[in-house]
Amino acid sequence: MIVYDTFEISYVMLAFAALGAIVIGALLSAMHVGRRYHPNLIGALIGALLCFLLLEALPALT
Repeated sequence: MIVYDTFEISYVMLAFAALGAIVIGALLSAMHVGRRYHPNLIGALIGALLCFLLLEALPALT
């Protein structure tokens, strides 16, 4: 796929970030059900992943 416009790049990046968040959320949910991990640990993992995504994606968007 060839993307030329900056709006299209932003849209594609946000779409993949949302898809990744859904997949990671489902994985962490399965971890909680399967292994009985504490919800605070799962929340910390989600926060760390979103922080990493923000730090990596924000410079690419601007």
